[in-house]
Amino acid sequence: MSEPHVTLEPRDPVQAKLRGPLEDQLTSALQAAADRVRDSYAGEPVEQVCQRLLDETRAGLHPDIAAGFEPDMDELCRVAVAIVRGDIT
Repeated sequence: MSEPHVTLEPRDPVQAKLRGPLEDQLTSALQAAADRVRDSYAGEPVEQVCQRLLDETRAGLHPDIAAGFEPDMDELCRVAVAIVRGDIT
């Protein structure tokens, strides 16, 4: 699996204008979270790894951005599965 990446679907012109920088910030936070979770992975179930990814990603964001960060949980859990399988290095 390649590095995790966040893609936004803007709903209005303001969101569209902020899309690139926000995607970059969210992607950076997710990649850092994936690295931390991968490095400390000790056999936890996928569901727990998925929750840790969400928590770690939010912890790496400004509180206002973290509060609004609602990722596609299916996609986030795919990253968790990759961590469990050792597909993210």
